[in-house]
Amino acid sequence: QLQKDLEEVKELLTKATRKRLRDVLTAEKHKLELEIKNHPPPTPKDVVEEEKSSLGGYTVKINNYGWDQSDKFIKIYISLNGVQKLPAENVQVNFTERSFDLLVKNLNGKNYTMTFNNLLKPISVEGSSRKIKTDTVLVMCRKKREEKWECLTQVEKESKEKEKAAYDTSDPSEGLMNLLKKMYAEGDDEMKRTINKAWVESREKQSKGDIPMDI
Repeated sequence: QLQKDLEEVKELLTKATRKRLRDVLTAEKHKLELEIKNHPPPTPKDVVEEEKSSLGGYTVKINNYGWDQSDKFIKIYISLNGVQKLPAENVQVNFTERSFDLLVKNLNGKNYTMTFNNLLKPISVEGSSRKIKTDTVLVMCRKKREEKWECLTQVEKESKEKEKAAYDTSDPSEGLMNLLKKMYAEGDDEMKRTINKAWVESREKQSKGDIPMDI
């Protein structure tokens, strides 16, 4: 505010022609410059605290999203009704090489946040951005290397690998057995009866030697 006053006084000084008026404006200019010198600008910490206190309201964590990819970008779609009506500065995304944070402020009286950590591969912070569309925020993560991602995060990849390892054995029949055991354990009574029946029939065929033979 003081800076704005100072700029206005300087502008008036350039237009003033009468000595008395110039003297008054010059004195005011020195006074304002002294005040500004004694009031340093807020530190980044103050700015962060001010940002937090300005949030207010109820904060909602976003868990639902959709995503796809091109050669150059990973695209995350977040549905938020009416987000296009907000001022652009109310939709903020901070990127690092392996993560991003989304903050949407004061949308229908609520704030919305979403954090993605441990992205599967590095992204370019400078090349990443966000776009506001109708009822949707699109987060564009620029890939550092143009390659296909099998999933979004390292955690997802590890989870998939563990699941695959449970059924992916060198013996195909063993993998099928593991799958049947899992279905049996998690299934209802009807599922268990069906698996039991199939199992019994399979054993009977094996014991009869009911296999086609060349004559």
